[in-house]
Amino acid sequence: MSNKELDPYTAKAENNNLTPQEKIQGLHSIVQNVKTGMLTTRSASGHLHARAMAPAGPVHPDQVNLVFIANRVSHKFDEIENDSHVNVSFYDESTTNWASYAGTAKISQDKEKIAKHWSSATAAWFGDLGDGVHKGDQNDPRVAVIEVIPDEIRYWIATRGKVGQAVDVAVGAVTGKTAAPGELRTITKDEIQLVQGLTSK
Repeated sequence: MSNKELDPYTAKAENNNLTPQEKIQGLHSIVQNVKTGMLTTRSASGHLHARAMAPAGPVHPDQVNLVFIANRVSHKFDEIENDSHVNVSFYDESTTNWASYAGTAKISQDKEKIAKHWSSATAAWFGDLGDGVHKGDQNDPRVAVIEVIPDEIRYWIATRGKVGQAVDVAVGAVTGKTAAPGELRTITKDEIQLVQGLTSK
């Protein structure tokens, strides 16, 4: 049971005074800097499995969905088909910024969507099998898109450098005051739907 009075760090760090666009701008700065996230899926047995994956984009300044190009015959697709609820997390060690997407994954082999997000570097993950079909290009039948449609996005962004963070924590340890050298931001489901409605027009 959450209790802000007993969790002063969260209460102090939360910033709910930003517009959805301002929140998305901060989110994109983390994703673009980290480049690789951890996509977590749930197996039929209930086990959680995570793997590192690099999203394609964001390609739009208001984009909140994550898009991954992946091999359709890999195990993660079986898990997504069993349970589409997923999490994608990012962590920037250099700043301690982090982001967490909670939502559902949608699988597609739409050629236009694949072409939109394909890059030459992606081919290296598929390889040319030499059978004339599985060439490792964007027309390879193994190529698929995993689109993560978030229900909620939470992220923490530092408002001080590492030295400032260390000082804030040290002062808190001595004085008993709560350290919060950054902001905890939430992009709610309503805000996500609002932005998605605007970008789809």
